[in-house]
Amino acid sequence: QVQLIESGGGLVQAGGSLTLSCAASGRTFDNYALAWFRQAPEKEREFAAAINWNDDSTYYADSVKGRFTISRDNAKNTVYLQMNSLKPEDTAVYFCAADWGPRNSASYYHEYDYTYWGQGTQVTVSS
Repeated sequence: QVQLIESGGGLVQAGGSLTLSCAASGRTFDNYALAWFRQAPEKEREFAAAINWNDDSTYYADSVKGRFTISRDNAKNTVYLQMNSLKPEDTAVYFCAADWGPRNSASYYHEYDYTYWGQGTQVTVSS
């Protein structure tokens, strides 16, 4: 059973930075895709960023491109989301997600592309 545990959320002022971590356990993550989604109050959950564990290819939503960076640490089985130049509209619960199997570049952006989910971590950006 794959488990994903997020950490690193908190309160930050606009323009500041935070780094989220997602510690993954239960199996090795070769051939996995891992992603970050977020859900703002009264809004649907939306894609933020994803990474392919094998080849390090990365994918970003337009709203975070240039500000957020997703990366991984093989030794720690951990995925990170470095968030810079944060805006109040980045306020949301951030979820880590994972799924196994080969995929094309279109198969990283939707909730249904992922099988395993973490519980989420709150990020609040004050103006």
